[in-house]
Amino acid sequence: MRKGFILFIFYTLIGFGFLDAKTIEAQYKVSFGIMGQLGIADAKIITDNNRYTIEIGAKATGLAKLLSSGREEKHISKGYIKNGRFISESYHVIKSFGNRYIEKIYTIDHKKRKVTKRYIKKKNGKITEDQKSTLDFYAENDLLSLYFNLENLIKDKTLAKKYQFKTVGAEKQKGQITVIVPAKKELPRYKKMLLDGDYWYISAIVHQKIFASKQGELLIALDDGGMAQKAVLKDLILFGDLRGERIK
Repeated sequence: MRKGFILFIFYTLIGFGFLDAKTIEAQYKVSFGIMGQLGIADAKIITDNNRYTIEIGAKATGLAKLLSSGREEKHISKGYIKNGRFISESYHVIKSFGNRYIEKIYTIDHKKRKVTKRYIKKKNGKITEDQKSTLDFYAENDLLSLYFNLENLIKDKTLAKKYQFKTVGAEKQKGQITVIVPAKKELPRYKKMLLDGDYWYISAIVHQKIFASKQGELLIALDDGGMAQKAVLKDLILFGDLRGERIK
């Protein structure tokens, strides 16, 4: 099982929609067919005047926990709020599985339009790698802040269009995240795969080597408050489609 795909759908699910509140908490689960629940994630979004913090902690459960050596992951985005958008200043990723530990710390300098990254790797508690680098692109968003900003960035939710966003944390995709608002004729497929109702349907393209097809497609149904209620990550190798849904 490719490590990390469960966590990808977690922070994508949680990330859509900007919330006008001081503290919001949510919980999601991911499941697959007869295997049942594969993981669970808790999210907290805190705003204080013009500052924000997004924290998401996720862990594999059941068989997925066994196959991923008890994988746990935490993502933290911090920054300020400007014109209704989250502007990231730092993005922190912590991963642990078995006796291994990986930490990535991104710092975004908006004045110099530069992003620096520190990568730390440990095994059995000892540092085996500690590297610093500068990304070859600049972006105002990290993976978490982008998803919370989509409600603000996409003004016309009925206009079929493909969007490209530069995003810190998406180096494997050369910093590019693709988001698609489907055409009206495509909506029946979304409603069949997700929920049929008064939702905003959207999809994101995933470029990772975990799909039977060349790229993966994440279909998402959002309520009128901008919160994801259900998502389907299609065409995973050996697993087919994974389904995620909000439970709290």
